[in-house]
Amino acid sequence: IHSGEQSWMCQECGKGFNHSSHLIIHQQIHTGERPYTCLECGKSFNHSTNLVVNQQIHTREKPFECPKYGKRLQFQSNSNLPVPQQTHT
Repeated sequence: IHSGEQSWMCQECGKGFNHSSHLIIHQQIHTGERPYTCLECGKSFNHSTNLVVNQQIHTREKPFECPKYGKRLQFQSNSNLPVPQQTHT
């Protein structure tokens, strides 16, 4: 749906979504459901990407490298880099 129409409404709070999957994830806020659990530390998350970021902490994985200094950084994506490290002059 490209018109911005929000066909999926949360019955709990009335917030609207344009995809049913977004509503399902949102409803976990109200239910407290956190289906993704880290086997290393026991923390649980409502979205799988948050679990992946947590697991990178345990493995000390640093998947992104600063192009200017070559330093490896522990962020989920390049878009999460602090602004000064996103653009060097």
